[in-house]
Parts: sequence; structure tokens; C-alpha cells
Amino acid sequence: MTKIVEAAIEADPKLPVIRITRDFDATPEQLFRAHTDPELFVRWNGPDSLQNKIDYWDARTGGSWRYVSSRGTEEHAFHGSFHEVRPDLIVQTFTWEGQPDGVALETLRFEDLGGGRTRLHAQSLVDSFESRDAWLRSGMEVGVNEGYARLEEMARAGSL
Repeated sequence: MTKIVEAAIEADPKLPVIRITRDFDATPEQLFRAHTDPELFVRWNGPDSLQNKIDYWDARTGGSWRYVSSRGTEEHAFHGSFHEVRPDLIVQTFTWEGQPDGVALETLRFEDLGGGRTRLHAQSLVDSFESRDAWLRSGMEVGVNEGYARLEEMARAGSL
């Protein structure tokens, strides 16, 4: 039986920031590839109930991206820009097109724990405490945990 690992999701009390931390049985290189290769990204990102389709994806410093998540006739589009892309760090913007003024600055760090394990540190800085709290109330933890569980399974299956 596979052990269920949940991400730690924390709201900073002094800043409009959400921090997510999770350990993976995967190397930093595998996690970096899963976040930058569009064919891998669509397979693990988000809740189990959604399908992802890439519109465009240029995972390099100065590049940009857009994808659409769908469930039946319901669609949600997201886009952003890659500000820094390197093997240990991704800095990008993230915008849900349903709220185009709500741009988040996201930072992903891949900490090598040794022995083929990696700790992912993700941080999202939003424009207000109200926006941050709305994200937290949105059920985002379902998408985070279901997506990361699929990512872990892909790593175990050798798909990264």
C-alpha cells in the first residue's frame, strides 16, 4: 500500500504569501523536468478531476506559458512568464485568467536531500491578504495534494 504524503501548506502571518513544502522520492533533476517539460507537466498538475492542455510553453528564463484545465465543458485558463529557470530554481508569474489582475509571483526551489529524495519549496506571493485567503479557501490543497501524488507515482514508475 502506498503511503499518502500531504504537502505542508502555510500562510505567512505577516505577508500575503503561501508556502508549500513536500518531500518526494525523486531527484532534483526529475522534479525540475516535471515542472519544465510540458508533456510531463500536463500529466501531474492539478486535481484528478481536471484535464490539462498546453497552449504554449517556453520554459526558459524570459519565456512564457499558458495552459487550460478542463472538466466537461468547464474550462479554466492560466498563464505566466518564466523569470528565472535553472536546475535548482524556477521563478515565474502565475495568473488565473478568471481573475486577470491577481498575478502571483511563484518561486520553486528543489532541495537535494540525498539518496534520490528532494524537498520542494514553493512560495506564492500575491497582492493582498484577501487574495491569499481566497486562494486558501478555494480548495487549492486538493489540487496540490492530488497533483503531487501523481508526480510521485510518475517518479516511482520511472516516467520522469
